[in-house]
Amino acid sequence: MKELLEKFENKHPEIVFEWHDSETEAIGWVVINSLRGGAAGGGTRMRVGLDKREVESLAKTMEIKFSVSGPAIGGAKSGINFDPKDPRKEGVLQRWYKAVAPLLKNYYGTGGDMNVDEIHEVIPITEDCGIWHPQEGVFTGHFQPTEPQKINRIGQLRYGVIKVLEDEKYTPSLSRKYTVADMITGYGVACGVFNFYDIWGKGEADYKGKRAIIQGWGNVASAAAFYLAQKGVKIVGILDKEGALLKEEGFSFEEIKQLFLDKNGNQLSATNMLSFEEAEQKIWDFGVEIFIPAAASRLVQQSQIERMIKGGLEVVSCGANVPFADKEIFLGKTLEYADKNVAIIPDFIANCGMARVFAYLMSNDDVDMSDEGIFEDTSTIIKNALEKTHSRNKNKTGLVETSFEIALEQLV
Repeated sequence: MKELLEKFENKHPEIVFEWHDSETEAIGWVVINSLRGGAAGGGTRMRVGLDKREVESLAKTMEIKFSVSGPAIGGAKSGINFDPKDPRKEGVLQRWYKAVAPLLKNYYGTGGDMNVDEIHEVIPITEDCGIWHPQEGVFTGHFQPTEPQKINRIGQLRYGVIKVLEDEKYTPSLSRKYTVADMITGYGVACGVFNFYDIWGKGEADYKGKRAIIQGWGNVASAAAFYLAQKGVKIVGILDKEGALLKEEGFSFEEIKQLFLDKNGNQLSATNMLSFEEAEQKIWDFGVEIFIPAAASRLVQQSQIERMIKGGLEVVSCGANVPFADKEIFLGKTLEYADKNVAIIPDFIANCGMARVFAYLMSNDDVDMSDEGIFEDTSTIIKNALEKTHSRNKNKTGLVETSFEIALEQLV
């Protein structure tokens, strides 16, 4: 597996597009690791300090993710080094998508990612650039549809991704109008936990009443907490960069739902928050079975994992891409340690929800567009991936290494 991984990591990406904004200091890259299957896909992120290396590593991560979620295409990513809080952000994105429009027309599909919103930014801005949908390039390059098929499936994508959820099983509020895109990735992260206990344990009897820490409170983290609490998992700690909440006996489902609704953008908002620094000293020794790292990449330290293992940690479902603090793209020292000592559901399985929704909505001309149809498809894909891992590895450790082996056999 390590030889396959080294070969995959060291392969140069097929296409690297670099852009320098004419009106600001913004610099952007599209990295296409390969045009496997005639196309490549990956979202657009923006943050201060982002560099080409980060975009390259995320493009490779996307290629492995597509081996789970489908379609069978190459991995790509867009990244812009710019402050997302800068009032010039909209203009930067408009010029960026205009520059990359030829790629989006022919062989590259994108979506939202860190600090770039799928519904309010990516879709309307790309439409203004003459792109039918941000995934149009995947249609053109991979599916090669007839014109009627293209029109129908793009219609499914346009409707499905921004579909307002109507089933209270999948939304924290029927009046707030949360969409598939808002909730699906966190749902998949929670499904990773449920499916782990279903396959390696005794199902609901195993996870109900278990204690969990959530790192982050953006869309992925808060949605994962909502679905975990809904099924009886006790959220005892939420660690966000702006502050934290700890509760030894666990927050009730209604409390978690209210914290979700009270979010300030992507930030935790409550009257009784501890400082990040104060909570960070305590939270890793809280004694939990479930950990959801769903904030930024490369935050989780080995010492934190060690402290949680001493407290009875059983499973980590990775909501963030590359959540462990390693310089390596995939399997660094921290992740290797964690994988040898606890069950780790890797990011390319746990957080594949949005990629799977795209694949699901563009794969056929007549898919089930109900909330249940879309969400249960994602759950099934994650369950199938974990069952493949379990078929090779019945242990509760080494899941990352086994899952990588299965993915890389398709790619290298």
